[in-house]
Amino acid sequence: MAVESVVINSELVLDDKTFAETMLSKELTKADMVFILRNLLRLKYYPVAVKFFYDEGELEEFKRSTRYKMGRLPYTFCHFSACSRQRGEVLLGYKRDLGCSNARYIFGWKKFDGNEIKSHLKYTRDEKQAEKFIKTKPRLPEGLLAFATAPLHKATFEPDVIHIICDVLQSYHIYNDYASAMDVHPIRPNFMMNSAVCGGCAWTYLNKTINIVPMCSGSYTSGKTEQGEINVYIPWEHFEAMIRRLLERTAKYGGASFPRTGETYPGFDICKLCNFLIFREPKC
Repeated sequence: MAVESVVINSELVLDDKTFAETMLSKELTKADMVFILRNLLRLKYYPVAVKFFYDEGELEEFKRSTRYKMGRLPYTFCHFSACSRQRGEVLLGYKRDLGCSNARYIFGWKKFDGNEIKSHLKYTRDEKQAEKFIKTKPRLPEGLLAFATAPLHKATFEPDVIHIICDVLQSYHIYNDYASAMDVHPIRPNFMMNSAVCGGCAWTYLNKTINIVPMCSGSYTSGKTEQGEINVYIPWEHFEAMIRRLLERTAKYGGASFPRTGETYPGFDICKLCNFLIFREPKC
């Protein structure tokens, strides 16, 4: 049986300006958005689509129409996101599948108790401060049935939040494009103690704005961070506007890079106006 040939215009993809102009002329799919970030900002991992199911019918439709996996044991919410980010897994989790009591508290699946205080004492002055800090964390509305994580291009659902793990310079590019696209400035991140992924995701879900959160203290030992990356959370309803702003800049200037405007690589490690790296076309 003959295999239908697929033509991929590699030269177009590698010409940032032409690529951006071409993508701006079409209706963007989820896969397009993933590829744009990987191609222009050099994202290392898949953006993760996160869904909080509150509607039984919506949950059943997901289960009926989607090939998904579930954990063999209870795992942290960070691990769900990590497996979607690196393995490309589409995952579903219920209360019983969530092994982190801190995430259960934030998801509204666990009431405040003394165990939460004990788990935060290493961060705080005393029990009173631990209780205060825990009670100021975001909490999802009651009634959560389940959650799903998936690499964005494989998400069969309408996401609530997009979770991106990237380096700090990439997060700076994303923030600039978000601020410009949404006409909001300054942007004030919301950092929560011991709740980088679950709390960061819940905060963006509740507040409908971008957030950046450093990793939790155990991120290396639990295999959730590889090179000191940072978390970025973007509401799904704002995500395409941010992507299109990235494309607009690239089409206008020829490249996505800050601060060396128009250069193709977002992070050329030299001074902004360095006069030691100047190359010119030869005169005839």
